[in-house]
Formats: sequence, structure tokens, C-alpha cells
Amino acid sequence: MAVSGSVVGRAACAEDLVDLVHPLIGTGGGPIGYGRTMPVVTPPFGMTGWVAQTRQSGHPGLSYYYKDRSISGFVGTHQAALWMGDYGEVVIMPESGEARTLPAERALPFSHRDEVARPDYYRVVMGEGGQAIRAEMTAAAHSALFRFRFPAGAARRVLVEASRAGVAGGVRVDEAKGEIAGYNPRRSDADLGPLTLPRFRGYFVVQFSRPARMSTYPAMPAPDRPTGAFATFDAGTDEVEVRVGTSFISVEQARENLRREIPGWDFETVRRALHDVWQEKLDRIAVEGLNGEQRHIFYTALYHALLYPRSLSEYGRYYSAFDDRVHEGDSYTDFATWDVFRAEFSLLTLVAPERIGGMIQALLQDYQQGGWMPKWPNPSYTNIMIGTHADALVAEAIGKGFTGFDRALAWEAVRKDATVPPDGDATNDWRDRKPGTPYEARGGLSYALRLGYVPADRTAEAASGTLDDAYDDWCVAQVARAVGRQADYEQFLRRSGDYRTIFNPATRFMQARNLDGSWAGPDVGWTEGGKWVYTFDVLHDVGGLIGLMGGRDALAARLDRYFDGDYNWHSNEPSHHVPYLYDFVGQPWKTQERVRAIMRTEYADRVSGLDGDDDCGQMSAWYVFSALGFYPVNPASGIYMIGSPLVSRARLRMGDGRVFSVVADRGAAEAPYIRSATLDGVALASPMVTYRDMVDGRTLYLVMGAKPSRWGASWVAPGAR
Repeated sequence: MAVSGSVVGRAACAEDLVDLVHPLIGTGGGPIGYGRTMPVVTPPFGMTGWVAQTRQSGHPGLSYYYKDRSISGFVGTHQAALWMGDYGEVVIMPESGEARTLPAERALPFSHRDEVARPDYYRVVMGEGGQAIRAEMTAAAHSALFRFRFPAGAARRVLVEASRAGVAGGVRVDEAKGEIAGYNPRRSDADLGPLTLPRFRGYFVVQFSRPARMSTYPAMPAPDRPTGAFATFDAGTDEVEVRVGTSFISVEQARENLRREIPGWDFETVRRALHDVWQEKLDRIAVEGLNGEQRHIFYTALYHALLYPRSLSEYGRYYSAFDDRVHEGDSYTDFATWDVFRAEFSLLTLVAPERIGGMIQALLQDYQQGGWMPKWPNPSYTNIMIGTHADALVAEAIGKGFTGFDRALAWEAVRKDATVPPDGDATNDWRDRKPGTPYEARGGLSYALRLGYVPADRTAEAASGTLDDAYDDWCVAQVARAVGRQADYEQFLRRSGDYRTIFNPATRFMQARNLDGSWAGPDVGWTEGGKWVYTFDVLHDVGGLIGLMGGRDALAARLDRYFDGDYNWHSNEPSHHVPYLYDFVGQPWKTQERVRAIMRTEYADRVSGLDGDDDCGQMSAWYVFSALGFYPVNPASGIYMIGSPLVSRARLRMGDGRVFSVVADRGAAEAPYIRSATLDGVALASPMVTYRDMVDGRTLYLVMGAKPSRWGASWVAPGAR
């Protein structure tokens, strides 16, 4: 893959970790799968990502797909996943020859041989022969800097597309200032939630390093044509730099964001600054013992996990897509909570602890401004996926001792999720992507409060919803205990056992029920999985699941059937914790085998190197954790179950300067099994470490071997029988 370029601006550490990131991993389909990622140039959590547009985005559909062979622009995107649409985007495209406004007409061919993709830099040559245009870009949190080199003897211009056909965007030009400014009101998911947001705009300011003649298009208003402007340069202009500022507040704020981030025309300085930001973040985890391919996979996965949630903060202010107003303070969006609560958010508590308080505060601000914490803001309510897993993020942050948000308000928000059915709950089946609905929250809660489960003949995805609600109730219980609400803690802890209501003892599978209590079909009511996956979806009470299944041996046998029968569905998130369940049934060596096999077969250093949607970094976070040797089966508990590290040594720099270390003695690929373990020199019998162990800067020392051992087998999960 052509994914690296010359190194700029090294940080103090011995190795340039940015060089190890291959952003093209996951951007195309192949034997492993399609990760549905894009090679965006942006800082960690950047508000606007910049990527070559090989096709217009949609839902489904991303702006970049590796197998495409032409580029129609460079888009300042806010699209977080294939199934979520873009919003407020702007497109920049250099042109020579005849002016063209439609993407299909202006697209230029390119070859991946002429493409360089890095977190801090992108370069491509577009066009053929003597008419080729060379494009480079780098970026900051709200802005980008382009460098275009044009062919000799042809007209030279830069197109700025404010909005695509069918969208009433706005644009104006100011030749004296050398500036094009405008806005795009497009929210492709606007019909998937209750809020209309008439003030929503993605604003932009575009400035040029050379004088230009400017014009807008179309000449007359035309709803079937895109809206934008051209900057046309003199024939002797071979190279032009273009800087773009973006904002959700105003054109003036876009201009201010640009002034703060890219005040001049020094491309290499901007690139070096972005490089150093990425270097510092990637260096939070230093690893040894990985081969070349594994190192690329590992640091690319860490890059993916550090992209989301997206910061909406604009130097002390932010636009809220929950009350359509501008507020003082900071905010985040694009929380894929159904996905990232499993591991990605837990990873951020380790590598970006300085941001956790602000992320939780953002969810609580959404609650104050819109009435609920969102489940998949893009940037407003979308009703995508099920459950109220913002509850899990809040519980994990509180359990790990993070501050920077109002705990009393957090309790209020999670309690509402658990006790107040959404509007129209009794008449709405809450099918995914159903337009024009109220906010879903916990669909079917009005029934679940009475029955203990969500009925499949009233609510879509009912079986998965019942299990998700049980976990979220456990999380709500932890918040209640943290704020001193003992009676509420006990109530929600009892409710977290409602997963038992859909366990069918005759089949020993989870199964949806109807309103009258009868069993629905075995394939009814699931979300991105089925009965094989979801029977194991009791993250908070594996001991209770062991009891339902008839003991540790029975659950172990079911796990064997699951993996040996090829039921594991790693491309979707509900399966991610399952290989670690062997730790709970006295067979941790099988966790070690299964995790190694998944890392080997489901991830690779190639464009098809992710098996399924990365979903805002969750798929990638699984690899980061598993390569380090542990994973958060119940993320809000602060407990990490031990697997089989790929690394021989890892150092995690915690937020307070302490370092948690993992040492795997003889941890080569042919020695995947743990023979013994110590934590700070004390024998470790249980296959787990805790968040407290990490922040205390302890050392986990594992002696590895080529054959299975019974290390960790004597540990019994709480509640197991």
C-alpha cells in the first residue's frame, strides 16, 4: 500500500509512530471484509476530517472507497460511519481546462501508485499525461491547507462546492479579500429524529495564496444543480495554496478558527504540527515484540480509535444540535454508543483521560438541551441502534473517578433513560431508520417495566433490546450507588437480572417473547446478530449466565459449539467479548487460543484488513486491547479480562505520569499460552487486571508457553454455580 511519505517533525521518542499508521486499512473490500473507514487527515477528535472524494457520500456510502478510480474533490467531512450520513460538508477541487460543476463531470482519474495517505498528510496526482494536477493536504482541528500544482498551458481554477444538487446552500465571493465563504444546511439524517434544526449550517471560509478572479454558480437558481464558486488564476500560476476554515457557528467563526490554526502559508509547519499531535497521542502506548505487519495494524487501530467522538468545540463555544443554539463551553458528537461502549470508550479512558470529563459533560448538555442523552448523535438524535448506552459511558466514567461533569445531573439523565418510556412507545415499533419518529430512548420500555422484557410483537429488535436494557440497568445501578441512592441501586440491580426473562430453558438459548408471554421465533428480535451471539450477551453477570446454562462446563461446551460451528460474528460488535468468556468457565487457555486466532484472521495490513464496520473505532479498539493482552468484557466495571498478548512488552502512559506495563516472557506467536502471571511481583491467580492496577502504574508479568496450561482455571466468577 502506498501509505507513507517523508517524515516531518519527529517527537522526542526514538521511533516515528505516525509512519506506522496506514489509513488505507479498512477502506476497501476483500477476503477479510470491508472496514468502511476513510483515510481522513485530521487531529485526534478533530471537528472536520479531510479526505479525497471518490464518490458522493450517502447512507450507506462513504466519500472514499479504495476501489474507485477517480476523484471529484476533497471533502471536509463530518461523516463518522458508512450507515450515518454526512452533514455540513464542503468540497474543494482543483481544475484545469473547461469548468465543470457536477462531480461526475469534474472527476479526474488517479492511481494508488500516486497516492500517499497518512494521518497528517495526503498527496495524490490526478489526471493523465501532461494535464495531471498534484494535490496535497494537511489539516488542523477545524481547518485544512491544500497545495495544488497545475499543468502548464491550461486554465487553472479551484472549485468550492457549498452544497450538492437539491440542497439550498449559500456562497459569496470577495475578490478584494481573496475569499469565498458560504454554508451548507445539509443533514442527511435529518429525517431520522424529532428535531428540525432550522438554524443548522456547516459554514466555511476559503482563502487563496494567489490573486484570483471569482464567480459563483449556477448563474440562476436551479434546485437540480449544486451551489458553489470558482477561483480562477492567471496562466502563469503553477502552484496555489488554499486554506479552509469550517464552523457550525458562523462564517465569522470559521474565519476565526482559520486565523487561529493556519494564519499563514507555511504548509510544512502546519503538517509538522499535526504530525506532532498524532505522535504524542500514539506514544501513549509503546509496544515491543510485534512484527512489521502487526505494528502497522496496531497503530492504525489506535489512530482509528482516536478519531471519535468528534469535538464540536470552537474555542470556547459550540453549536448544539439539540436546541439549535450556540452555547458557551465544549461539546462532542458522533458517539456511536451501541458500538463504542464495549471497548473504544474504555480505551479512551486510558489514552485520552484528559477528554473523558468533557465527553460525559457533552452528553449531559445534550440531555439538558434536548431532553435525553443521545444514542447516536449525527449531530442530533437519529434513533440509530438500540438501548441507552450513554448510561454505560456515564457509569464507566464515574466508576473510574473521572470529574468535570455534574454527577447529580448524570443520575437524573440515566434515571430518565431507565424509567421514562419514549413518546408514542405503545404505538411505535421503533424500526431502525424509521423516519419522523420521536426520540426512541429505550424502545418498548413501557412494556418492559411491566413484563420484564420487550415484546417482539410490539417492538422491533426486542430480544436484543431486552438484553441491552438489562446491562444499562446495571450501569444505572452503579451511578445510583455512586451518588448515594442505595434504594435505587438495589432496584436497578434487580432489574439488571431481567435478561433471565428471555432465556428459554428448553433450548438454553436467549429467545424473544411476545406480549402474551409466548416464545417468538428463534430468529426474531435480534440486532446485528442472532441467538448464538446474544445468548452470551450478559456482560454484567456472567456468573448468572453460567447458572442458567447449567454450570461452568455447560457454558464452556456451548462456547466450543459456538466457535467450532463458525457462529462467531466478529464483524459485528455483540460478539466482541465472547472469546474472553472462557476466562469465566475455568478454561482461560481457550480464551488465549480464540483471541489469537481472531487477531490473525480478522485483521491485516491491507485495504480489506478489517472484518466489518469499524464503527467509530470499536473494531479497532478490540485489536488494541487484545494485542496488549486484556479486554473489558464489562467495561463499566473497570475490570479487564486477560487474553494472550501479541506484544512482548507494552508501556501505557497513564494521565498522571505513571506507567502500566505488560511483559510477556517468550510471548512470540508460537507461544500463545500463559503459564503463570504476577502483578508487581505477586502471584496472580485470577485472569484479570483492573483499571486501578493501571493507574497505579503496576507491572503485569506473564510467562508464556507453547502448550495450554491451567493458569487462571481455579478462579470462579462471582455468582457462578
